[in-house]
Order: sequence, then structure tokens, then C-alpha cells
Amino acid sequence: MADETQARTDPGTTHFGYETVALGEKQGRVDEVFRSVASRYDLMNDLMSVGLHRAWKDAMVSALRPPRTRPYRHLDVAGGTGDIAFRVLDEAGPAAHVTVLDINPDMLAVGRERAGERYGPRAEFVEGNAESLPFEDRSFDGYTIAFGIRNVPRIEAALAEAHRVLKTGGRFLCLEFSMPDMPGFDRIYDAYSFNVIPRLGKAVTGDAESYRYLVESIRRFPTPGVFADMIEEAGFRRVTHRAMTGGIVRLHSGWKI
Repeated sequence: MADETQARTDPGTTHFGYETVALGEKQGRVDEVFRSVASRYDLMNDLMSVGLHRAWKDAMVSALRPPRTRPYRHLDVAGGTGDIAFRVLDEAGPAAHVTVLDINPDMLAVGRERAGERYGPRAEFVEGNAESLPFEDRSFDGYTIAFGIRNVPRIEAALAEAHRVLKTGGRFLCLEFSMPDMPGFDRIYDAYSFNVIPRLGKAVTGDAESYRYLVESIRRFPTPGVFADMIEEAGFRRVTHRAMTGGIVRLHSGWKI
């Protein structure tokens, strides 16, 4: 696509779905997408994935294996509603602490409400940007980001920040949508994505355009191999990725060594 070439070669532009926009414009437009859908975000995840997003997130936390017998500090980025954070706290020991960082205050408000008194001071919600984390070097034992990194304007900057704030021996895990790797499934997936999901978004949240962007953003995200190279370039080692549900989701992993 011409837009894709321009976004790749012009350092002043990036993509917003299939549209090429100024680099500084994307974050504001992404913020508006999630402000619009925040209150129904988790419900839409259930409907769009037929509940499969829960299994994908469970698999991410199972791979993380947070310790039960020692203190553990974890950072979950772009996880405002708390889905990953609560799983980590449920899996880890009582000395675990999770910081949820999200650039969108509406998403964080949903997470704080969901956390209630159940997790108390073990869960912290911070407004901030994945490209410039407000934390000191080597602050966390683990870092997760689920279905959020494709919305970051400067993915390389976010990966570099993830590496910076992790302690030596820390684990990076990224759960992100991809394209199917099963013959024939790609046509079914495209038909569902472009026809059903925006209509579902309109019916549930009153916003079809936000879900059209989210579908398009999956197609513009780097292929698994290219993204793995980007993770390595940020400084991570033992980088791997594995497909889930016919390749529509990938779990990417790396270690700070």
C-alpha cells in the first residue's frame, strides 16, 4: 500500500488504521478511541472474541509465572481496566505489587472501580505514556502489555522503555493480534473483522468507527518475525513468539539479560 510505504519511510508520519497521519496526531486519536469505548471495553472483548480473550490472557500470566514466595513488582502497560493486573495478583504471592499504567484516564477509572477493596495497595493505577515511563531504571521484575502496543505511535520507544525499567533477569511479555496462519481461515477472519466487529461496536458502544480502526490497526502491525526483531533490537534476549487460535493472536516473549 502507498500509505504503508509512506508511514515507513517518512519519520514524521505513522498509520492510524489504514490512514497515514502525522506522528504527533496518532496518540490523541487513539486516546479518543478508548475514551469512547472505555465503559463497554471489557464487554466488547467478550463479544468480539467469543470469550477467548480470557484464555489468551490466562495463558500470558501462566507463561509469566509470578513468584508466590517472594516480593515481586510488576508493570502492566496499556492495561487500564485491570484484566492482566488482577490475574497477576491472583497468581502471585501476597508480597506482589502490580502497577497498571495507561495513557487514558477513562480506562484507568474503570480499572480502579473494578479493583475496589479486593486488591488494596497491591494494585496501583498510574496515568502515563508507554513511550516515556515515569519510573526509575530497573524498577520491575516483569512487564506485560496486552493488545496495546499496536496503538503506540513509536513502538521502538515503548520497547526501549520496557527494557530500561526491567531488572536484570526480568521478563517481557506482549500479547497482540496477528493474522491467521491457517489456510482459508484468513478469508473468514477478514469477513468477520470488517463486517461484524464494527456493527457490534455500533450496537454495544454506539461507536462503529473506533472498532473499524482497531480492526485496521491489526493489519498494519508488524508481522511476528519483524516484531520479534524489534524486541531484540531493544535489547531483549531469548526472544520467542507463539501462535494462539490459528495465529490470530501471538504471545511474544523476551528477557533482560
